[in-house]
Amino acid sequence: MNDYFEKARELKDLLNLREKENLCPLACFSHTAVRRHKEPFTKNEYRQAFSADSDRILNSLAYTRYIDKTQVFSLVNNDHLTNRIIHVQLVSRVARTIGRYLGLNEDLVEAASLGHDIGHTPFGHDGERFLSKLTHEHGAGFFHHNLQSIQFLDKIEKNGNGWNLSLQTMDAIICHNGEVHSIKLIPQKNRSFEDLDFMTKNIKQKKICNEIPMTMEGCVVRMADTISYIGRDLEDAIRLSMVRREDIPDICKKLLGQTNGTIVFNLVTDLISNSLNQPYIGFSDKISEALKEMKAFNYKYIYKNPIIKRHLSSIEDIFCFLFEKYLSGLEKGDEQSVIFTDFLNGMTSDYRDGHSNPEIVRDYISGMTDSYFIRQAPDHLKPDSIENV
Repeated sequence: MNDYFEKARELKDLLNLREKENLCPLACFSHTAVRRHKEPFTKNEYRQAFSADSDRILNSLAYTRYIDKTQVFSLVNNDHLTNRIIHVQLVSRVARTIGRYLGLNEDLVEAASLGHDIGHTPFGHDGERFLSKLTHEHGAGFFHHNLQSIQFLDKIEKNGNGWNLSLQTMDAIICHNGEVHSIKLIPQKNRSFEDLDFMTKNIKQKKICNEIPMTMEGCVVRMADTISYIGRDLEDAIRLSMVRREDIPDICKKLLGQTNGTIVFNLVTDLISNSLNQPYIGFSDKISEALKEMKAFNYKYIYKNPIIKRHLSSIEDIFCFLFEKYLSGLEKGDEQSVIFTDFLNGMTSDYRDGHSNPEIVRDYISGMTDSYFIRQAPDHLKPDSIENV
């Protein structure tokens, strides 16, 4: 057994040496990973820190629930539409490709990619908007799915003990924002856990967050988020006959292409070529402008399309109903309420004592899958699936 422990240590040392030899000087090296809580030394731990983060995220209950979370289209009877888990896998793949060519730490890129959307509510950004209104009205701040991702991974998983992820991974998750258009991202280096906590507190008081990651790897994940959804959402909309390929703006067709594969390839190629050996991650001006135009097109004809929003009044009514129902259950101490039996049961006293009732309701609802959320609704509020878009 001692020989095994020795080989495990040697393997980890070898991996650290490989990073030193192969990664660019701007990369975040695994030996620099910082955790909030010191962990006991494990002789047979051959994994580097960010690799361990990826494993922890993959084995979280919240990650499992990705499979039934809306990406863009919900309650549509079509088995070929992108859901949240597919999007996350695409972000991971795109970000690792970029990171590899730029000589960055792929383990950190993967960990942040896998965890970046874990805090998403049921029914995607619409659900996020509905829940944010409720949390703000009840004194729990604005809801942001990137903050909620860290809330799950750091405060809720493992019965409230959390996974003790590295600072760098959590920072990249908090600072991802594929909705904001960025030409170039320059890492905001040298954050501490105190800085992270201060940033988190401030974000809760804002409707929009646009914090920049502390690492090049975090910047890559943020850009990869946009690259991964922009063409894929377009393909889904075309599949549903919401838009036609010929409707794509000419500048986008010329510079980006008109299929998801071509769009991803051109964006990734431009990002790599413009970021290589630079202290930032960024697109060229012309590609950035075409991407901005593509986003505007998607927002107008896909994300804001009234055809796919027809069920939203019912969904918002369910959010309001469940929020008030669970909040009442907590205030009355009704331990037969599902928020006790399905969520609080087994939670640490630190979690219970450290969160207000509205925050506990927020955590419970945001963790629901789409189907679980609908099952909790009274029959008169349950929406019908959309047969034809």
